Amino acid sequence: MTRPNILVLIPARMASTRLPGKPLLDIAGVPMIVQVLRRAEAAAIGRVAVATDTPEIAAAVTAAGGEVVMTKPDHPSGSDRIFEAMCKLDPAGEAEIVVNLQGDFPTIDPQSISDVLPPLEDPAVDIATLAAQIHTEEESLNPNVVKAVGSPLSGRRMRALYFTRATAPHGDGPRYHHIGLYAYRRAALERFVRLPPSPLEQQEKLEQLRALEAGMRIDVMVVDAVPRGVDTPADLETARRLLSKA
Repeated sequence: MTRPNILVLIPARMASTRLPGKPLLDIAGVPMIVQVLRRAEAAAIGRVAVATDTPEIAAAVTAAGGEVVMTKPDHPSGSDRIFEAMCKLDPAGEAEIVVNLQGDFPTIDPQSISDVLPPLEDPAVDIATLAAQIHTEEESLNPNVVKAVGSPLSGRRMRALYFTRATAPHGDGPRYHHIGLYAYRRAALERFVRLPPSPLEQQEKLEQLRALEAGMRIDVMVVDAVPRGVDTPADLETARRLLSKA
């Protein structure tokens, strides 16, 4: 059921160098950003909008019946973009939770979007995110796969201790592939975007470490599968193949 206190925001821009014009590339008959929009709408957890600085992206979303908020072009990250979007869409502060859904996840399961919310039922949690268990050595060793290292709280939930591109934790036992979807308490997002980049964030090139270094609590929900992000032409063809069968 859609909840009025939740905003689902999808940051999108045209800056990809490996896939120029990425948000507008056709996947199964519609632009990729519209595929992501449809999955956010299908999750039915809150008001959905695309945050962009590009008129062409805005036009594509509007043509598909979606909501758009125009943001400044010089944001350093998607988190900064969704913070501006939140302030514009909800100046009265009615939204208590803001979900940041990447605009290059066209195959994400709507249920996975919903699955990010339960940790925020605990008032001690500032930010919630997702991960899926790693099953291959190749994935475990790949520095492009970010690993979530956490202390188990239940069968599907961990308290995050660290995020890294290294193969971690060491030894026997599960490892988890972090999925870059976040749900923030409003106050946590406001605090996060005002923090300066942290040392470990800069070393690992992982923005979420800024929150951990500042003492913020991130909990991780474990889901069954990693959605295929679209960063390369091969990723695009895979997404097209998957969604053409849907």
